[in-house]
Amino acid sequence: MNAISSVSEFHRLLSLPQPRHPLVSVINLADTVFLEDDVWKGFVNRFYCVALKREARGKVRYGQQHYDYDKGVLSFTAPNQVQYLDLNNVECGSGYLLVFHPDFLLAHPLANNINRYNFFSYAVNEALHLSAEEEDDLITILNKIDKECLHIDKYTQEIILSQIELLLNYSNRFYERQFITRKNHNHQLLAKFECLVDEYFDSSTIRQPELLTVQCIAELMNLSPNYLSDLLRMHTGQNTQQHIHQRLIEKAKEKLSTTNLSVSEIAYMLGFQHAQSFSTLFKKKTSLSPLEFRQIFN
Repeated sequence: MNAISSVSEFHRLLSLPQPRHPLVSVINLADTVFLEDDVWKGFVNRFYCVALKREARGKVRYGQQHYDYDKGVLSFTAPNQVQYLDLNNVECGSGYLLVFHPDFLLAHPLANNINRYNFFSYAVNEALHLSAEEEDDLITILNKIDKECLHIDKYTQEIILSQIELLLNYSNRFYERQFITRKNHNHQLLAKFECLVDEYFDSSTIRQPELLTVQCIAELMNLSPNYLSDLLRMHTGQNTQQHIHQRLIEKAKEKLSTTNLSVSEIAYMLGFQHAQSFSTLFKKKTSLSPLEFRQIFN
């Protein structure tokens, strides 16, 4: 797997002059020409990338998923994510790439806070679709960052990172708007989620019980774990893990109150390898042990 370690190397691979700043750059897609290099067949960037594609077309593969991008799309990649680019299906069009190295965040609060922007781990098919007004807001910020790269002094880092943080906060707002405005699609996803969780906890469908995880349910829905959790939190107030625990406790209460199965047997049916782990979770969620809860019905 090829690694693109620096912003300067990335510029070279896009046939661009050296960046104005060694750790951050705003790239105009219209100026780029991809070098015919095997690096694009499988690579990881060592830096963050925010891509605003206005008229671009192309095909990118992350893992086993392909993403055909079109105009009005904002996407995010964190360092060390595996990517594949098909040079035979790329039209750069217009748009911008903001790239910044993790070293640029050092000694700044954003270094610790950037992980709270979950969209850096969204799948490529979960990109943000922008309105024309939203595009203009973000392009204004990108232009300010690009202009500030001309001035490298003691104020540069703080000014640029404040603009990057502003861009990320706007992106959070726009994603929440997207979660709300795509109601029909999202309601279908929520219904599918509830159905899959119910099926998972139906003992008749469990052959080799395993504890249901956020990663597992996200894979079943072809979504990234963070996107699924953010979608659920926006519409229900609870993330994926909270939903799973809620349904698990409901199923456990049903078994404890209507069957003579032992606590160990119920724990196993729900996917726990150890009954104590099940009992600990049950008491945390209900303030009662499984046996104390069962006694209510005896």
